[in-house]
Amino acid sequence: MTTTVEKRWLEHYPAEIPTSIQYPERSLQSFLKEAAEQVPDKKAIHFIGKELSYQELYTLAKKFGNQLQSLGIKKGDRVAIMLANTPQSVICYYGALMAGAIVVQTNPLYVEREIEHQLNDSGAKVMVCLDLVYPRVAKVRNKTNLEHVIVTGIKDYLPFPKNLIYPFIQKKNTGISVNISYDSKTINFAEFLKAGSEKELDTKVSPKEDLALLQYTGGTTGVAKGVMLTHHNLVVNTTQCLHWMYKMKKGEERVLAALPFFHVYGMTVIMNVSIMYQSKMIVLPKFDPKDVLKTIEKQKVTMFPGAPTMYVALINNPEIQNYDLSSIEVCLSGAAPLPLEVQQKFEKLSGGKLVEGYGLTETSPVAIATPIWGKRKEGSIGIPWPDTEAAVLSAETGEIAGPGEVGEIMVRGPQVMKGYWNRPEATASTFKEDWFLTGDMGYMDEDGYFYVVDRKKDMIIAGGFNIYPREIEEVLYEHEKIQEAVVIGVPDPYRGETVKAFVVLKEGASLTEEELDKYCREHLAAYKVPKLYEFRKELPKTLIGKILRRVLVDEEKAKLEEKSNEDTQQTS
Repeated sequence: MTTTVEKRWLEHYPAEIPTSIQYPERSLQSFLKEAAEQVPDKKAIHFIGKELSYQELYTLAKKFGNQLQSLGIKKGDRVAIMLANTPQSVICYYGALMAGAIVVQTNPLYVEREIEHQLNDSGAKVMVCLDLVYPRVAKVRNKTNLEHVIVTGIKDYLPFPKNLIYPFIQKKNTGISVNISYDSKTINFAEFLKAGSEKELDTKVSPKEDLALLQYTGGTTGVAKGVMLTHHNLVVNTTQCLHWMYKMKKGEERVLAALPFFHVYGMTVIMNVSIMYQSKMIVLPKFDPKDVLKTIEKQKVTMFPGAPTMYVALINNPEIQNYDLSSIEVCLSGAAPLPLEVQQKFEKLSGGKLVEGYGLTETSPVAIATPIWGKRKEGSIGIPWPDTEAAVLSAETGEIAGPGEVGEIMVRGPQVMKGYWNRPEATASTFKEDWFLTGDMGYMDEDGYFYVVDRKKDMIIAGGFNIYPREIEEVLYEHEKIQEAVVIGVPDPYRGETVKAFVVLKEGASLTEEELDKYCREHLAAYKVPKLYEFRKELPKTLIGKILRRVLVDEEKAKLEEKSNEDTQQTS
């Protein structure tokens, strides 16, 4: 296979963006130390009224890192973090890195089965979790290598009197009141941190070799794999992001953190970018359209990375006209395709720029994006970032495809992962020479702009979350009344796609949608639970008995088109 590619996209780089960058050979956590030294009194985090300066944040991270070492955490050990967006999530992330640990980001929505798999696969020794999710962790901890669980709550970093009131609000909203018995193995975060030493941690890091992060991602097999990202991978991608946003001013930006930090996109484009650029992070524990609108106006947010569903929710909020969004300068959309209509409406409402980025967990995550202040093309995901190459692999020839020819998009660059944790075969199968195979089908045009046309894998992207049908199907097959099941993604105007399950029951069995939905909610994170169910007597199959998922996808598309045509006829 020809390994050189014609970098047509370089002609469309704005003059301010270098085509190649000299990346600092540093650990990721060194940027927090630098910020504390250069701008110690500058506010690093705003969280529902509570603020932390860079010096305070750095001191807390050091205390956490020292305390981890007191628990026996050594370089290369894994520390899992299962938190919503809070000051604790930043403190623990950077503190764990200071201790020499590898961070394992864990989604707080995970159910016991998912938590158990991730902890066992990563071999995490310590987990930090929210009090609300601790009951789930407690149920599986004895089946894992966990030695300590450190528990914190939203209230721990709220200002007085919100910290006293919040537990009552939490109980009212969730119906959950958690009573935890603390001991030497189950630790109260606030007390743990208070007892920590402020001494410097001198863990030596080899940026290109040492891992900073195990970020779990699924696959067509349904088995979540740990993506190994080095300090260098993450420093590179953060640096690339800052060059792409060349009009932003160091130390002056106010970044809205509504995307979760446990997602690689929020972690890089919000948390790491903010720390490296000494910005102020406006942290929200969850996305609520009204809260976001109020926060943008009150805090004068300048940068708002998000997912398409967030922008959709905001532009459809009837109160949006009552808020001043004019402070927004840049919005980077990721995690799912950005509809043109959404982009145009949000830009008109805010006056800022909203562009789409493309990447994967395996690319730290951004590899390709539309220039913010440059040439755009409708439907395009943009052009490769500095030092990043992209190409299309022809399925017919096995060679690099020419402009306009559809094939599998490949990427190579310094932000591409080291590989999958303990899965050498999976790593080898996803690389062709030094090219990472994305699994997405697309093409490049004459100008070097890239387009995604379909996914080679069956992955569903709903509301910015990657959902793998096989995992849901395995849960469905475990139900005693189900004979066969298949899951697909169907178009959804809000979430991009939504999950639909087709089910064949065993002979003589009866099962309602409500019963099946309840069962799925007990075994899957909420965002993976099918929103639609269809019971059938049989499923389309090949002669050898393989279920034809694509036939069902085409049927759903045909139904959607038919409905659209009927609606058009009724309105004409």
